Order: sequence, then structure tokens, then C-alpha cells
Amino acid sequence: MGAFDKFDELFARRIAEANAYYANIQPTTLSDDERLVQRQAFAGMLWSKQFFHYDVAEWLRGDSAQPPPPDTRRKGRNREWYHLSAHHVISMPDKWEYPWFAAWDLAFHCVTLALVDLDFAKDQLLLMCREWFQHPNGQLAAYEWAFGDVNPPVLAWAAVNFTWWVNRKDEEGTNLFGGRFLGLDNIGVFDRSAPLPTGGYIEQSDGTSWMAMFCIYMIDMALELSKEDPAYEDIFLKYVYHFMYITAAMQNIGEEHISLWDQQDEFFYDVLRFPSHGGLSMKVRSLVGLIPAYAVMTFEDRVLHNWAEFYQRVQWFVQRRPEMSRVVERMLKKGTANRYMLSLCRREQLLPISRYLLDESEFLSPYGVRALSRYHAEHPYIMNVGGVEYRVDYMPAESNSGMFGGNSNWRGPIWMPVNYLLVESLRRYYLYYGDEVTLEFPTGSGRHLTLDLVADELSQRLIHIFTRDEHGRRAVFGDVEYFHGDNGRGVGASHQTGWTGLVASLIQEQGERRLQL
Repeated sequence: MGAFDKFDELFARRIAEANAYYANIQPTTLSDDERLVQRQAFAGMLWSKQFFHYDVAEWLRGDSAQPPPPDTRRKGRNREWYHLSAHHVISMPDKWEYPWFAAWDLAFHCVTLALVDLDFAKDQLLLMCREWFQHPNGQLAAYEWAFGDVNPPVLAWAAVNFTWWVNRKDEEGTNLFGGRFLGLDNIGVFDRSAPLPTGGYIEQSDGTSWMAMFCIYMIDMALELSKEDPAYEDIFLKYVYHFMYITAAMQNIGEEHISLWDQQDEFFYDVLRFPSHGGLSMKVRSLVGLIPAYAVMTFEDRVLHNWAEFYQRVQWFVQRRPEMSRVVERMLKKGTANRYMLSLCRREQLLPISRYLLDESEFLSPYGVRALSRYHAEHPYIMNVGGVEYRVDYMPAESNSGMFGGNSNWRGPIWMPVNYLLVESLRRYYLYYGDEVTLEFPTGSGRHLTLDLVADELSQRLIHIFTRDEHGRRAVFGDVEYFHGDNGRGVGASHQTGWTGLVASLIQEQGERRLQL
């Protein structure tokens, strides 16, 4: 019998097995096209597993059987990560163009992978926190070319990482954070991974908001764990305090009456702090001003074993920190279904932000939310420093800047992971506000929707990147890194099966929501 005599029979059997497996996962309410797109996203995620081997100590020492490496290697990249020893199968952003792990990409990968391989997703998150990966100072490795770079702390399962961020990124002890790179590459006026041409530093709206979001996740986990062990209620309270400090600081930097929230524009901006004194609000309408909306969670008083003690300790805290009284007052105000909410944005900020967010001449695209407002197409933000012009233009596709190699662009395109977080945040706000708060969608249309339905609309626009339109055409067929801010065309790495695979999770959620109708 030949090796391929039963080839067709074997493949038919494997196809039938795969179809049966996914039939148990995919909601029955999905269209055939949605099923196809979701299957393709799952396939891309599973295909992107790859063995990754990198022992930093061995690399720096060199191979004992070969001539010694040049002395410059010991002073090169990753020399401070001598402990890191990787020899694991890891989910890669892209096995073809980016065949290495990236920690904040990986966090998003695991959301989708959990739908089809829960054990692998869990092991990936734990791996980043193992002693042979995580730095002794608590930092999580970023990616191969620079383990020490700083990304948003979306792997919030390791509390020690919070300590590292506080120690390194809070420049003046004001509970505001300037994380420099932060994974958003060229989104700012300046290269945020390099010294500023003005001197000083940037109080980052997004950096501070990522930290608030980290606190939210720690609080959420502590509440869940406290159901089995009340001792975790102390950890819950610790991060509540951290969150309150951050919330208050965003409104009054260093008690100098400088705020990341611009009252005139009703939007969050980065603040450039000068070496001498004072600061300048850099009025770029970008994702930087939307990320504060990510930091939100709701909970019920019954989740705590001893609500009275919690309330008493919070009041004690306010007596010693009277400037926190307004933050606490907001936190203890009940919303829908007797739920409490911790958030950087309350109604008076969420509503004006949403007007920018849902305006099709600003952030809202037919295919999701742009990383930079289209307003800057005709109104670029320009700063002149020492005779050099620094500017931010709306660029919906490729970058016109050499910043970060010029092969990544956050000045207009649509990025799946940050859109996914926005959808999730809107659903959390809905748990608190319910039908009481509605948003005009799109801005100027006269059509008002609840926060939950706005989340559905954004999800559908993101899914529409891949599904057929009324003419049977797709904006994108395949997996790419990010998407054109106006027409949804695929841009960036052309085999990026990583966080783009989040579309599978969006499709899953939409299918399950239809089952509830």
C-alpha cells in the first residue's frame, strides 16, 4: 500500500472532526460568513505557536566551542536580562515577519486562544511571570529586541509588576505615569522612548490610564479571590487606594492645578512638563485621550464579606486625605441594580468624550475607531522646538515618519486590540448606568443608543473589516497588523495573525448576544 493511498479519506476525516469541534464552539446564530471569518481567525492563532529559544546568559558568554564574541556584545541589548532563559512554545504575533514573543500582544492573543485552548492560554500568561522570564525587579519582558522596553501592563496577573511601574514610571511621585514607549509607537508629538528636545518629561494620559486600568484588574481579581478567602479583601482595598490616588492626580498634577483633562475641549491630553516649572497641554486628539475610559469596573456590596468594615476604612482614609473626598463620594454612589463603580471617567467626562469618539469626522470609521482623529487631516498639531518642527498629521494608512522604523503607524489607522478594550469598557459602563445613559450614534445623527448597544455597533464595524459587504466584497481577506482608518484596507505586517485574531472573540460575543434575544 502506498503512503498516500488513503490521503483523501484521512483528510476528509480530519475536516469532519474539525467541523464537529467548531460546531460545539460557534453560536448557532452566526451567519456562514461570520463562521468562516471566525474559523480563519482561530486557525491563524493556532498556527502562530512557535518554539522560541533564547538564553541571554549563553548569548552574552558565547558558544564555548566557538571563538569568543566581541566585548561589545556584553554591553549590547538585553544585557540587563541575564536571567532570562526561554525554551518554550509561545504564541507569536506573526511567525513570518515577527517570529518572537511580545508580552502585551500575547495578553490579547490569550483572550481568543482561551476559546479554543484554555490550558495553553493560561500557561502563556503564567510563563511571562515565571522567574526565568520576569525580571527580579518585577518588570515583565517586553519583546526580543528590547526586553526592557515598557508596554501597557495588560498582563495584570502579577501584582509585583505594579510595584516596578510605580518605582520607575512615576517621575515625581505624583501618581501620574510617563511610561515612554507604551506600545503606541508614533502616536505622540515626540518619540516617547527618547529624551525630549524640550527637556523635562511628559505626564502621559495613556500611561496613567493604563496604571488605573491595572488597578481595576487587580481589584477585580482580589474580589473574585475573596469569595474563597476573605484575606484578599485587604488587597482589594490596597488597590482601591491606589486607584483613588491616580484619579485625583489626573485632575490636579502635583497640586499645581494642572490637569490632564482639558475643560475647554472636554478631552484628555498629555501634558509636557518643563524642566523649570509649569506644563503645556499637547492638544492632539488621539487614542491617548480615549484610554482613560478603559479604567472602569462595577461591583456589588454583597461581594465583600464585611462591607461595613470596608466602608469604615475608606472613611478613615478620607479623613486623612480630604482631597480624596470627591473621589470616594463618586465611588460610593450606587447605580443600576445597586452596583458601585470605579472609573476614571464619570458621566460628565464620558459624554463629551463620546461625542468625539462617535463622530465620523473624528474617530469613528465605518470599520472601527481610529487611533487619531480625522480632525488632524486639515488641522495638524505642530510644535517648533529650537527651530525644528514637530507635527502630528492624520495618516490613515502608512506612516510618513521614520519614528520606530516607520513600519508602524498609530496616527489614524484602526488597531484591533485597543478597539476591543473600548468595546469591553462600554459594556462595563452599561452595568452601572443601564438605560439611563444614551449616546448619539453617530454624533449628529439624532439616533441615541444605550452604552451596550453602542458596544454592539462598534463590534459590528470591526467584524465588517472581514465580512462581505452588499457587493460581496471584503475590506480585508486574511490577517494583517492594522487597518486603514477610512476604507479598512489591511496595512502593516501581512501575516499578523496575533491580536487581529480578537475578531474571533468579537464574533463569539455577538453570536451569544443574539441567542439571548
